[in-house]
Parts: sequence; structure tokens; C-alpha cells
Amino acid sequence: MKQQYNKNPEAVAALSPEQYHVTQRNGTERPFTGEYWDNHEPGIYVDVVSGEPLFASVDKFESGSGWPSFTRPIQGDNVVQKRDFKLLLPRTEVRSAHGDSHLGHVFKDGPREQGGLRYCINSAALRFVHLDDLESQGYAEYKRLFGKEQA
Repeated sequence: MKQQYNKNPEAVAALSPEQYHVTQRNGTERPFTGEYWDNHEPGIYVDVVSGEPLFASVDKFESGSGWPSFTRPIQGDNVVQKRDFKLLLPRTEVRSAHGDSHLGHVFKDGPREQGGLRYCINSAALRFVHLDDLESQGYAEYKRLFGKEQA
């Protein structure tokens, strides 16, 4: 049975002030301050509000921006892109599809050999699920991302 994800009111009520500001008020955490900007552990990143799988550590790279950066989402249909005109130059906002959480922005300055995109994501919008915990937390299907020996 396929997992159904949606905006969880209990999860929203339990958010820290920073998480609420980022996910519900379209905020941005300060660079180099988020919990995951320098995380190098294997696993996946899920929406802190809905739990929907968003990004995998195998697609994470060091961008020097101070935020976790990924070349692509795990599943394209779990991430929605919207035009953002808050600054002088238009940007593309990234939101979780089912939780409607603001995640960050996507830019076209990522590694060319991996598609050229940089998903610049706020740590406050994410919850990290370590590879060792994928099965126990209901994300066993994503073990395949880490090679045959992990499946």
C-alpha cells in the first residue's frame, strides 16, 4: 500500500519557532546555521510536516552556500516549484507537494554532470532519516538508493 502524505496539524503544532517560520511563513534560515548543511551521513530527508520523502544524501553536494544542496529530489512529484518574485530577480521556490511546506529554492548553478540544478533547502524544513532507520520508520523502499548491498 502506498503511503499517503498530507499536512499534519499535530506536526505543525509541534514545530520549533524556526521550523514554523521557514515552512509556514516562507522564511529562510541563516546560512551555515541549519542542522543539516554539513551532514554527511547516509539517509533521506523528509518534510518535517508531512513526512513525505524529498531528498537523498546520495544527491547531496557541497555548494558552499551554507544550506543543504541537492541535485534532484527523490521523487519529482513530492516537490512543487513556484515562481517567487520577492526579490528583484525572480527565483523558483520549492515546496513539498503534500505538506505544502516551504523548503527553499532551486537554481541552475548545480553540478553540470548531474543535471545542473541546485536545490537549496532549509534544514528547518527537513527531518533526516538515517539509512539504518529507513525500514523501522517506514521508508524501506528508499534503501535501494544506497546500492544493492543495502537493499
